[in-house]
Amino acid sequence: MEFSHSFAPEHGRIILKPVSFLNMKILKSALLAFFGMMLFSCNRHEVDASVQTHIDSLNMKIQMLSDSLSQLENNKTLVANFYQELFGNKDSAAIDKYIGSTYIQHNPALPDGKEALKKGVSIWFKGQPKEKIDIQHLGADGNLVYIHTKAKMGPKTVSVIDIFRIENGKIVEHWDVLQDVPIKSANPHPMF
Repeated sequence: MEFSHSFAPEHGRIILKPVSFLNMKILKSALLAFFGMMLFSCNRHEVDASVQTHIDSLNMKIQMLSDSLSQLENNKTLVANFYQELFGNKDSAAIDKYIGSTYIQHNPALPDGKEALKKGVSIWFKGQPKEKIDIQHLGADGNLVYIHTKAKMGPKTVSVIDIFRIENGKIVEHWDVLQDVPIKSANPHPMF
């Protein structure tokens, strides 16, 4: 509920009164009409040019924001597809498809480069069945994408967070953290 106010001098206080939705619409219409008349009553050419400049500036900012949001979505889709194809489908061809020519690896178990990752997955995936990746969270900030997954490693359930840096539509850098999901937790909050 919205309120209007009035000053009651006999009581020295401001009184708040409920304003109905209809009254708000009327008030908004009146304000628009008032400002419209103000615009047209001024020097019309100068105001129009000034208003058009602001409109053009806002349109450029909206387009830039839209492009940025589209790029974030594209980056998230790229990482989700890569993750499913490589870790879910166990398809090492995903490495050449999604990873750039330079690949910086922050996982201490692997050296930099695509070839090292190919060698690693050939060992990790030996005898492993395909699976649907259980994505819990997927987000992007600038050229970084994080993916939080729930995975099985033998009999254990693990929480995995991978962070990927994207450059020119390719993954060029990677960080990861794995944590076992305990049977008993010190708090009631789930890890997923």
